Amino acid sequence: MSSPALKAGASGKVTDFNNGTYLVSFTLFWEGSVFLSVLLIHPSEGVSALWRARNQGYDRIAFRGKFVNGTFHVLAECGLTLNSSTELCKYLYGGSKDVFYCIKPQHMPCEALTYVSSRNREVSYLTDKEKRLFQKSNVGAELMKDAKHISVSGCNENTKEKCQIGMEIPVPGGYTLQGRWITSSCSQVRLNSSQINDCLKGKLIYLLGDSTLRQWIDYLPKVVKTLKFFDLHGTGFHKTHVLLDAERHTQILWKKHSYPFNTIQFYSVICGGYIPQEIDQLPGDKNTAIVITFGQHFRPFPMELFIRRAINIRKAIERLFLRSPDTKVIIKTENVRERYIDAEKFANFHGYIQNLIMKDMFKDLNVGVIDAWDMTIAYDANVIHPPDSVIGNQIDMFLNYIC
Repeated sequence: MSSPALKAGASGKVTDFNNGTYLVSFTLFWEGSVFLSVLLIHPSEGVSALWRARNQGYDRIAFRGKFVNGTFHVLAECGLTLNSSTELCKYLYGGSKDVFYCIKPQHMPCEALTYVSSRNREVSYLTDKEKRLFQKSNVGAELMKDAKHISVSGCNENTKEKCQIGMEIPVPGGYTLQGRWITSSCSQVRLNSSQINDCLKGKLIYLLGDSTLRQWIDYLPKVVKTLKFFDLHGTGFHKTHVLLDAERHTQILWKKHSYPFNTIQFYSVICGGYIPQEIDQLPGDKNTAIVITFGQHFRPFPMELFIRRAINIRKAIERLFLRSPDTKVIIKTENVRERYIDAEKFANFHGYIQNLIMKDMFKDLNVGVIDAWDMTIAYDANVIHPPDSVIGNQIDMFLNYIC
């Protein structure tokens, strides 16, 4: 639902009656001329094909490890599973089933694995007939081409309590108006620069996840001028990033999640850990906040991998709350991305299912949720890295949770 003149937008809610019929509901959040758009992203045959294909194999992404010994290095094939008769290096996280393998190079110890990169492989579990379902002309078919606008003459303003951690997020989670994200369940406070500086004083903030969260650490110095990058001498674009304000004792850190992390650029495996591992290493207190997002890099792999990681993150949060119940934890959901890409690997259908799992997995924990899924639909931001206007509103929601 949108009103371009008002820079307004919101997602709808689909109810499946399980008999071939559906109800699409829209909440009228603002006054004015409203336009409705209903898209059939994939037919049911396409969804069934994506689900079957996704859970059929781990080999759509090829990983390559760089083993380093001084100035000498060797490249080797790696992966979440490897079908090889040669000796393998096995990298196991704690007592979980999260394992990463590499073919062991000759004359190199397994401990010498230092960098990893990845590339997309031309592997598909779809039939030729199924692949035609994902041609551009068959994705996102408009179901209401001649729909007229609706004139909304009045909206009820309900008094809402201030946004705080632990609140349940409805569907939709909010809407945009004049380019600003407004939550549908609680009242946000628009903080000025001075209030943000006061809020961040003494705070330790950990951003754990993928590059959609790294966007935050790139954006924050534009809002908080006293935050400056501190060089940790990392390697590559996906190194750990740190912002410091020494005078106010503020530290903000972004660290990538561990395997699977999909990028053609080599990244260090020394400084990046599994999110549960990172959480377990934090003592936590009332001035510590952790933001978590993951999912985009899991889309090309069977769902069991994502579910297992989500369970391990939940257990780590439970352990954190035992030793420090005052620590603030915020889950940022996945955002939508490009519609016309390799659907088998990256379709938003995969992200949609993962978001449903996340909401169910963390609903009874005292965590905050930033609904990046609804937010990017409302902004019509169908790119993996949303524009600054979206990132700024995500951070604004985060500040409402911790300030």
